[in-house]
Amino acid sequence: MAWNVLIIGAGAIGCLVGGKLAMASQHVTLVGRRAFVEQVRAQGLKLTDEQGAHTVRNMRPVASIQEAYDRSESAFDLAIFTVKSYDTAAAAAEYRQALSETGAPPPIFLSVQNGVGNEESIAQIADRAAVVAGSITTPVSVVGPGAIHVDKPRYGLGLASWRGAEAALGDVCALMELAGFAVQRYGSAASMKWTKLLMNMMGNATCAILDEPPEVVFADNRMVDIEIAAWREALAVMAASHIAPVDLDGYPFGKLAPLIRYAPKALLRPILRKQIGRARGGKMPSLHIDLHANKGKSEVRWLNGAVVEKGRQVGAFTPVNALLTDTLLRLVAHPEERPGWKGAHDRLWQAARRV
Repeated sequence: MAWNVLIIGAGAIGCLVGGKLAMASQHVTLVGRRAFVEQVRAQGLKLTDEQGAHTVRNMRPVASIQEAYDRSESAFDLAIFTVKSYDTAAAAAEYRQALSETGAPPPIFLSVQNGVGNEESIAQIADRAAVVAGSITTPVSVVGPGAIHVDKPRYGLGLASWRGAEAALGDVCALMELAGFAVQRYGSAASMKWTKLLMNMMGNATCAILDEPPEVVFADNRMVDIEIAAWREALAVMAASHIAPVDLDGYPFGKLAPLIRYAPKALLRPILRKQIGRARGGKMPSLHIDLHANKGKSEVRWLNGAVVEKGRQVGAFTPVNALLTDTLLRLVAHPEERPGWKGAHDRLWQAARRV
């Protein structure tokens, strides 16, 4: 029997997950903006991958979670959050209101979002709701409303029980494997999510601040050293929190963590330069995209900012992550200051040396 799945967020990852589930004959409802809804209703979802172009028509696009419940003939089995981290709290509140008004039972909740802290917000939707944490590693680009391109067809998906989902986790894993994802099940959701945070941090805030692509930023040894310092702070916070890094979709962080923390920087620089191209798939980092699209908000709070916050809780010193977080948030709030940081390697390096 097919699952009744609700996807909250019609960005690149939401369209990828929703599209692949629909292509696997699941019942999919996808919540997005009005332009997305109208486009997909008229022409279907356009998904281009390594096998060519696909038009997915067997999905229901809607403009709100309440509309999803109004149009659905049965309760949802699974709700997948793919919105940006800065929109999670509002989406969770909207979902809680929809459950209250309809009296529907809560589904299994799954977050495949970047950053740390989303699962806690989602868990507040309903008492004793099952929550699954997910980490997806496929670079995807939005071509236009209702159209995406898979930049690198890895389809790696880590899954772990966050709260109360132990019994359901196997079924969720099987569903996502049916949709074509290479599922890896983890025993510790915190280890998986914090390891993905390490991946998302690399070349993200620095590229946004400097308004440069990763290959330009990483050509400067000083900027690579800032990245190494930020990673070392994050790994120290993880160690103080008893959160062990794990191997994630071919990236051996579980084995490399001691090397990253203690090896000479001259040894690490060429490794990171090589990895940045592999990890980004030719895309500009997400923090850069949001900043220069003038979104007025940033996921840096759930990336470098999460390192700073957790560091405060466990007594770990995180000055470089605090610098990157505070600088980027200031540029979000004061766009007139962005030109002064474009390509300003010296300025960022001197600021990092002072903290």
